[in-house]
Amino acid sequence: YVSLSASLTTYTKTRDGIDDELEMTMVCHRPEGLEQLEAQTNFTKRELQILYRGFKNECPSGVVNEETFKHIYAQFFPHGDASTYAHYLFNAFDTTSNGSIKFEEFVMGLSTLLRGTLRDKLEWTFHLYDINNDGYINREEMTEIVRAIYDMMGKYTYPALKGDVPKQHVDAFFQKMDKNKNGVVTLEEFIVACQEDEMMMRSMQLFENVM
Repeated sequence: YVSLSASLTTYTKTRDGIDDELEMTMVCHRPEGLEQLEAQTNFTKRELQILYRGFKNECPSGVVNEETFKHIYAQFFPHGDASTYAHYLFNAFDTTSNGSIKFEEFVMGLSTLLRGTLRDKLEWTFHLYDINNDGYINREEMTEIVRAIYDMMGKYTYPALKGDVPKQHVDAFFQKMDKNKNGVVTLEEFIVACQEDEMMMRSMQLFENVM
């Protein structure tokens, strides 16, 4: 899989500019103070300033809707169709489920992905795969995400796209995760399986990334 956090980090990088505290007063949605976000995340104030500049550069209104998010994300995957994966990713960042992502939501998610503990990252990834938010991952949900990733990678998955490789991939995961064979994977089953299997950990893109 492509590294999600590396892509998001690239998206947020931009040139240095005018004082960020002043800039925050110029958008429709004003984020919480940098000091508060610094306390809530694993970023320094300087890192938050850089992230905010990048976010504001792409989203002058202070929030990003799904279509804008898809457009931004698609730029990183010109050889495939990233729209479906971006949809699921957007929903994972949109913690209030109101159809838009504020800077606070974006930076909190990014903090987890880049600087969180292993369990933090696993919990966030579980939430991404749990499409209907019922606390379980079923085969259909995991297959949807895996297919979306294959679509996003486009020609770089060739010849893996021959046959029903996404389904085979999911079947292999479920065999390792679903210990009680009840057809769904709980958060704890997911965490245990990922911690026990290095290949699965790599597939879930849960190794440390640096900014």
